[in-house]
Amino acid sequence: MEVHDRRRGPHGELVLRGDGEHFEIISNGVFLMDTRAGASERLLVRAALDLLGRPADVLIGGLGVGFSLAEALRSPYAQRVTVVEREAAVIGWHAGPLRPYSEGAVDDPRVRVECADLLAWLRAPGDPYDAMCLDIDNGPEWTVTEGNAALYGPEGLDLLARRLRPGGVLAVWSAAAVPAFEERLRERFTGVSARPVEVARGEPDVVYLASARAA
Repeated sequence: MEVHDRRRGPHGELVLRGDGEHFEIISNGVFLMDTRAGASERLLVRAALDLLGRPADVLIGGLGVGFSLAEALRSPYAQRVTVVEREAAVIGWHAGPLRPYSEGAVDDPRVRVECADLLAWLRAPGDPYDAMCLDIDNGPEWTVTEGNAALYGPEGLDLLARRLRPGGVLAVWSAAAVPAFEERLRERFTGVSARPVEVARGEPDVVYLASARAA
């Protein structure tokens, strides 16, 4: 593995390393994501917007390697996309090595990128969204970063529900099925479903979909 960049920030060390044509992002020594696949990250956005079926203001939580953002701009429904990514290094890499994977989407006039922690950002006053697509950490059950678990708990889900327009769609990426999280979704949303996505090794990724209650 070749290390392309190594940064220290307020949340610890972040490393971008390459293996041939692919890249991996490592946070404090723990693997977060890579550019080898991306099927579930694309499904996260595509399924939400297809279920919504109308022009949408979209929030993407977590820029990552850019698969979700690029997929949003391919949809006929995405009018404006806000990306909330807390790591400035990740945002910067999309002007360099990761640009092909986000397909230059961070420069699209429909896109606004906010460098912020999503939970803190949701606590502040802000506009509502038609679709909210979250790919933060490894999902609800196994979070690498302290504080991210709260996003998937009662407070985080309440904040998300308040920022969705009536009939809007929440999509959440998870590294595995989490029945307790699915139950929390059912307490706050309607039409909750889980879509597994097979991966090369281990348990399938899961995309959870939930709709905001009508006004």
